[in-house]
Amino acid sequence: MGKTIEALKSDLSKMRTGRANTSLIEHIQVSAYGSDTPLNQVANISVGDARSLTVTPWDRSMVKAIEKGIMDSGLGLNPVTAGEVIRVPLPPLTEERRKEMIRLVRQEVESSRVSVRNIRRDANSDLKTLQKEKEISEDDERRASEQIQKLTDKKIVEIDKLLEDKEKDLMEI
Repeated sequence: MGKTIEALKSDLSKMRTGRANTSLIEHIQVSAYGSDTPLNQVANISVGDARSLTVTPWDRSMVKAIEKGIMDSGLGLNPVTAGEVIRVPLPPLTEERRKEMIRLVRQEVESSRVSVRNIRRDANSDLKTLQKEKEISEDDERRASEQIQKLTDKKIVEIDKLLEDKEKDLMEI
């Protein structure tokens, strides 16, 4: 369940808000030395200011490939190259785009909730199997089921809090 929440946090950090964040582009695949490589493995990515990112390649010959990778990423970003440094200005989000992002966030959150519930179901199934094989008593099985339910409820609340924070972040202008 913890891994599910960590994966959700990672996915949500990649979704664009009005502010610059390095996690927005660090996963972009760049053609480097004959294979596709994540951008954060071929360049240093930093936040220039609230509305731009700065990408500094470790190898000068990578500038064009990085520029192309950012343009082809589908994020609607247009990098500007100044010698060895690539600046990536982030255009402000429109109201329509913000609502679309919220819809995507809600889908991610719902799939995380389903994942947590599936983990609960699997754990309860394992408990029932142990009880049938007489490895644990009925009381132990019931107590463990209650603990699993409490943990599930706690994780769902944590997921809902992440949703609330991300929605607030997206609607902020």
